[in-house]
Amino acid sequence: MSIQSNIQSIRTHIPSHVRLVCVSKFNPNESILEAYETGERIFGESKVQELCGKYETLPKDIVWHFIGHLQTNKIRYIVPFISLIHGVDSYKLLTEIDKQAAKAGKTVHCLLQVHIAQEETKFGLSPDELLEMFEAGAWKQLKNIQICGLMGMATYTVNKDQIRREFNGLKTLFDQVKQQYFSNETSFCELSMGMSDDFQIAIEEGSTLVRVGSSIFGHRNY
Repeated sequence: MSIQSNIQSIRTHIPSHVRLVCVSKFNPNESILEAYETGERIFGESKVQELCGKYETLPKDIVWHFIGHLQTNKIRYIVPFISLIHGVDSYKLLTEIDKQAAKAGKTVHCLLQVHIAQEETKFGLSPDELLEMFEAGAWKQLKNIQICGLMGMATYTVNKDQIRREFNGLKTLFDQVKQQYFSNETSFCELSMGMSDDFQIAIEEGSTLVRVGSSIFGHRNY
């Protein structure tokens, strides 16, 4: 199937209140433009150098999301144009994003990544670490970032019940954080969870952003 056909098929499973992030990492501009021509505008990248190159050469109305593990020394390269950083997995990273955003005179939208999977290879704050960070309160002094929600990746498994439990746990945590720390903030509204293999479960459990790559572009050559 073509990229256009893949997107049309995926779109039938995504309700209007959920946004699709086309995970374009490791795919050439030609593939991104094919998705762009079908009407897609949100694309996700995980490597700063690759993202910057694509930003320079592709249409400027593309909305870029950074979905990978972000190194502090590379933040400054994407701050001028990034729309949303999904995987902020430490307070240190959050403060560095704030610092670079201040230098650029911008406010950068961020999601805090929570480790919900039964896999050590995935990044993220534990639920306890997340709540401790919010309780400490120092994040309120960061004026050039906006925390817009949470992000998480489920365990890579065929056990759908486990995936559902992990997503449900993250939604419960999201609701708790929303109520305790952002009850009057309409900007705290995003829950990024779900990829090609599990995005339908994620949507059922409350996701507002699904990150779909291989089901759109095919499996990539890393």
